[in-house]
Amino acid sequence: MPAPTPLDLLLLPSWLVPIEPAGVVLKDYALGIRDGIISLLAPRDEALQHPAKEVLELPDMLLSPGLVNAHGHAAMTLFRGLADDLPLMDWLNNHIWPAEGRWVNEDFVRDGTNLAIAEQLKGGISCFSDMYFFPQTACQSVHDAGIRAQISVPILDFPIPGAPSAEEALRIGFQLHNDLRHHPRIRIALGPHAPYTVSDATLENLRQMAEEQDLAIHMHVHETCHEVHEALHRNNERPLARLARLQLLGPRFQAVHMTQVNEEDLALLTRYNCQIIHCPESNLKLASGFCPVQQLWEAGVNVAIGTDGAASNNDLDLLGETRTAALLAKAVSGSATALNAHQALRMATLNGARALGLEDQIGSLELGKQADIVAFDLSGLSQQPLYDPVSQLIYAGNRNQARHLWVAGKKLLDNYQLTQLDETQLIATAKAWAQKIGEATSA
Repeated sequence: MPAPTPLDLLLLPSWLVPIEPAGVVLKDYALGIRDGIISLLAPRDEALQHPAKEVLELPDMLLSPGLVNAHGHAAMTLFRGLADDLPLMDWLNNHIWPAEGRWVNEDFVRDGTNLAIAEQLKGGISCFSDMYFFPQTACQSVHDAGIRAQISVPILDFPIPGAPSAEEALRIGFQLHNDLRHHPRIRIALGPHAPYTVSDATLENLRQMAEEQDLAIHMHVHETCHEVHEALHRNNERPLARLARLQLLGPRFQAVHMTQVNEEDLALLTRYNCQIIHCPESNLKLASGFCPVQQLWEAGVNVAIGTDGAASNNDLDLLGETRTAALLAKAVSGSATALNAHQALRMATLNGARALGLEDQIGSLELGKQADIVAFDLSGLSQQPLYDPVSQLIYAGNRNQARHLWVAGKKLLDNYQLTQLDETQLIATAKAWAQKIGEATSA
């Protein structure tokens, strides 16, 4: 009988949280990786009987699926702190859109996306969804860095950087999808900005393309009360109802924000099995409203979590975002039992994977899935004493405890250090942009 093929890597953490089945913490378990795939889950002693090219002890560490940041605008890291403490429409119309018109080009997107990827990897994020200009450039950054991503091609009814029309944006999306349809880590989606910036005609063209190419649709929806009121005033129709009428809703539809949800909205979301992406800290900072996470969860709607862009957050800290989401869910629902720690971690992993249509590949530590994994170090002073490692991670942990991270079995974070990106160079590049933008803004 031939000898068994050795594992590429055997991980031996103190705790393993598979996410599926729900609520489980495995103590003194091991995980084995072969060819980028999870190939072994077994008790430590049993796992050590399997040959492995490398064995890595992870004492006092919690092994989890890599976090999934289901919504953001990666390159906007270069606008971090540029226009703080303003309401959404003032922030957009008078500050962000003018800055984008002046500064955003392919170099800006490359440098900002690289900075965002590095920040996310160092915080335990192995997959992110991006919606920003020059998506071709963002795809190249994702490819080079080794991270996993959904790149949503932005579509608006007026010229944007890199796409002078909605028709050109759709053409770019179609071309990117064709070019990258077999890429192991990049998935293309269509990103109509919001109901108030995209016409019915554009949405109908977009829907046809999404159906023909099996593409997800990623869109800001019901972000504020003002958005809903304006739509009712103009058309006597709520934005979500309009999208339903245009046949955009379905399992591939990713509705970002959804701070305004009435019974009619909830019925549509459940009927069409839509995906909701909750961005609590951006919503709080812009005073946009509160997504009723517990109500959606109890109705069976899948709710994932996103940071939004660093210009409105101001960080890409998904672990901190998840803690905020858990606390906010309790306050909004009036129940201390709402969105417990295990559910919060699930929202940041498997729910995020499901929202992006990747639940068969990532989001849980199961045999046959991609080895997208993060090891959080719980040995520090502020994690003691430790009774429940998941509660400790969500309520007392922080992103700086992400010690190791793998995507498809490739180590991208090694003992807190990036393996594919030069952190010193990224900081220097960001400072150069800050000096240039800052001087122009103050002139």
